[in-house]
Amino acid sequence: MKLTSLPSKRETIRQNMIHVRDRTLELFTDCTREEFCQQAHPDFSPVGWHLGHIALTESLWILEHCAGEAPLFPEYRQLLTADGLRKEERQNLPSFSVIQDYLETVRNRVFKYLEIAPIAQQERLLYWLLQHENQHNETIVFLLQLLRWKKLQEFSPLQRRDRPSSPSSFNTNISDAMVTISAGEFLMGNNNIEAQDNERPEHLVYLDTYQIDRFPVTCQQYQEFMAAGGYQKAEFWSKMGWQWLQKNPVVQPLYWRDSPDWKEHPVCGVSYYEAEAYATFTGKRLPTEAEWEKAASWDAKIGEKLLYPWGNNAPNSQYCNYNTFIGHTTPVNLYINGQSPWGCWDMMGNVWEWTSSLFSGYNGFEFYPYRGYSQVYVDNKHRVLRGGSWATHPWSFRASFRNWYHPWVRQILVGFRCAM
Repeated sequence: MKLTSLPSKRETIRQNMIHVRDRTLELFTDCTREEFCQQAHPDFSPVGWHLGHIALTESLWILEHCAGEAPLFPEYRQLLTADGLRKEERQNLPSFSVIQDYLETVRNRVFKYLEIAPIAQQERLLYWLLQHENQHNETIVFLLQLLRWKKLQEFSPLQRRDRPSSPSSFNTNISDAMVTISAGEFLMGNNNIEAQDNERPEHLVYLDTYQIDRFPVTCQQYQEFMAAGGYQKAEFWSKMGWQWLQKNPVVQPLYWRDSPDWKEHPVCGVSYYEAEAYATFTGKRLPTEAEWEKAASWDAKIGEKLLYPWGNNAPNSQYCNYNTFIGHTTPVNLYINGQSPWGCWDMMGNVWEWTSSLFSGYNGFEFYPYRGYSQVYVDNKHRVLRGGSWATHPWSFRASFRNWYHPWVRQILVGFRCAM
């Protein structure tokens, strides 16, 4: 029998880069020129800028920093670098085909370099680069959703894409039930090669006993807050949250559907302030990120940390809603196989979840590959989000992964669950 050799690490990385790029370009299949260049919101760059930024970043770190080559297309540097023009000045973009040529030119040069690159020394950087592209992919997804939201509201979720068939054979009642997480130490963080700088180092954390919601807060549950005048009563809001609400007089989540089809879906498109107010309304609070991670990944019976709530198997459609496979949120009680060891549902995928924690580095944090990736956001102004969304790619999908945003941001695919 002829044995088939396993692919080399070099070839595996190459195939991963091809796969991620294919996913990136698929997002622009129906993108118009107006959508490509238009700002969906003042806090975010146009989707076309994100596509060009992916090319610039790959060229900068692989061709310039690693291969020592001269910059490709230096005329794009100011436009496409993260610290170049202000976001509102990034709308005068080249066409999609021009930026696609830029991506292809850079990628061809990168693949030529990877044939001789010292993979062992540069593996961490290559994994970082994959995740960088994935993170911008997700930004592209929700920006396109923002631009198209009014049109999307004309369709029910089942008309747009089909639900997954296998997990939906089981359904459990959704309630305010909470699970109890027993006191003790657990391993927080991640030292694996693909872990981002802010996930490192892995470390022991002790937590007292606490309770956390079995499910993310659903639209039906959040409707009770709205019906009780939650957006009109200051007693539910923090001082900062109430000030934000007076300047931004919203009365419902951004991605709100007043439809029975969505009552079991997680609430989506809420700011940290809105999540905090709902938690106060129910007599609860938001979990810390340590509480969230323990509930999502710590198996107390065997004393081990899991990569995902369901274990260490790679994500698939039996476990969660991710990677834009469905294209919208799903009911929080859909994925029985995705439960954590504590019995929490939907902790990975569907919607990101706000935590009460301010973003900061763990003890022993060292920035990588540059200070601007995460260290500059350690400013006591950003709150941590956990779990990933229906648009999160597997490369950015693990229980230790940390996301962060200002507390007033609600354009992202974010919901929450409560704790006590």
